[in-house]
Amino acid sequence: MQSPPKAARAATFAYFALNGFVMGMWVVHIPAVEQRAGIAHPVLGWLLLLLGGGAFAGMQLAGRLTDRYGARRIVPVAGVLCSAALVLPGLATDGPALGAALLLLGIGNGVLDVGMNAHAVEVERQYGRPVMAAFHAVFSIGGVLAAVLGAAALARGWTPAGTLTAAALTAAAASVLCGRALLDRPPTTGGPARPGDGTATPATRRRTRTPGRIRALAGLAFVLMLCEGVANDWSVLAVREGLGAAPATAALAYGAFATAMTTGRFLADRAAQRFGSLAVVGHGALLAAAGLSAAALAPTVAVALTGWAVFGVGLSGCVPQLFSAAGHADPAASGTNVSRVAGLGYLGMLAGPAVIGPLTRAAPLHLVLLLPVALCLVAAAAARPALAAPRAGTAINAPA
Repeated sequence: MQSPPKAARAATFAYFALNGFVMGMWVVHIPAVEQRAGIAHPVLGWLLLLLGGGAFAGMQLAGRLTDRYGARRIVPVAGVLCSAALVLPGLATDGPALGAALLLLGIGNGVLDVGMNAHAVEVERQYGRPVMAAFHAVFSIGGVLAAVLGAAALARGWTPAGTLTAAALTAAAASVLCGRALLDRPPTTGGPARPGDGTATPATRRRTRTPGRIRALAGLAFVLMLCEGVANDWSVLAVREGLGAAPATAALAYGAFATAMTTGRFLADRAAQRFGSLAVVGHGALLAAAGLSAAALAPTVAVALTGWAVFGVGLSGCVPQLFSAAGHADPAASGTNVSRVAGLGYLGMLAGPAVIGPLTRAAPLHLVLLLPVALCLVAAAAARPALAAPRAGTAINAPA
């Protein structure tokens, strides 16, 4: 029996919040876990690559599993596994144990990420209008909730193992309960593909493993999520070192970016419905370039904080539109296409901070930040070829 779209949408919101909460709880406890494992910062940096590698592998696995079995079966299981893996870092007492724990957490996170995004595409198809960006906004809210609860637990002297276990049990229970409201996979029609409509038969998909449009969407995701990664890791340092701001004031740079991005994602669906996804991505990337230029070249802290906020607003609607377009390009391969775009985008998120660091040896940080400005301009120019093609059987992204 097919679940009502409203119930499925609510369940999808819950899974996005759950994912943000689980990963946020890990982030909050990184210092305590590092101390318990008895490792130094450089070792932790290398171990975090296992988290990223596991997530990428999980995303590729999830795409095929979701297309074969449906998100209704994959997402609840992935939610439980990701939640269970959260316990492991809190129990690690040395580097190898922590590395194994992070690898499993990454795999669980990757499978859940692609599964819930593929299901979000189906919910969007049922609604017949853009709803993807709001799901991504709720992911951020889950992270904020984790930060608040995790900080409270640390203040009360709770051990990482105890806190992460409690969080994992709560998240796993929520995953099981919400799974009942997910949509069943729609039946796949076997009619011939029409040229230019975005559909493909199984034989066509075997001949063209990665369609050109999906490669273009994945490339855009890589560039835009690279820029997002730069904000995550370098915004505070840029304000502190470039303008001599106090640590507490500099911290507001990331706060401005994250708050603006979350708010923008709640508004991006309406913008996409009215103006189309091409406008959201193209103009959003231009706005992001303007905001980051202002932040990089700001003469005062106030201008810099405003610039980081504008940067967040500009980027806010871009990636959800790319995931949505990938999922709608071929309903029979929705999970696989989302995994390709999400996987390359995730690599971009990891690459952003790594690219900026070495470049600061040759130029001041505020000038190095002009590199992601240029990438935003490239993304704006490349948006039309990637997003202008019609989707299969949907006009979700067409301007109203």
